[in-house]
Amino acid sequence: MWLFLAFLMVPLIEIGLFIQVGSLIGLWPTLAIVVITAIIGTSLVRSQGLRALGQLQGSFSRLEDPTTPLAHGAMILLAGALLLTPGFFTDACGFALLVPGVRSAVMRHIAARVKVTRFEMGARPAPQRPANRDVIDADYTEVSSDKRPNHPGSGWTKH
Repeated sequence: MWLFLAFLMVPLIEIGLFIQVGSLIGLWPTLAIVVITAIIGTSLVRSQGLRALGQLQGSFSRLEDPTTPLAHGAMILLAGALLLTPGFFTDACGFALLVPGVRSAVMRHIAARVKVTRFEMGARPAPQRPANRDVIDADYTEVSSDKRPNHPGSGWTKH
């Protein structure tokens, strides 16, 4: 139901804002603002996205929980989609998601509603070896000393 309301309300809000802003400043300045915000938003999303990717790689290399950099990266991706969508309301939401404090608040809000039951990272530990290192577990076969090879030999070994 929430998704249906979002798809219904966002275009209505955008149309209303286009009419209001267009009547105040005119058609061409309104269209110029939409194009300029898309260009500025794209460059900001690119720089912050690369920073989030670096933080994600760093958390993997340090074997830390990657939840925070992944969430920030997802919100930056959403901000990019909102900034490329023509409109003032979506641009405002997209620019808001580019602010790290807003992303952290959104993440805290969502985390309060999510319950994690289990989290594992990395490979499973190897099974424990026996404490006595003098014991070697192996199979063997006895070879009699009177057994001789059935070929004349190469001359490099004594038989």
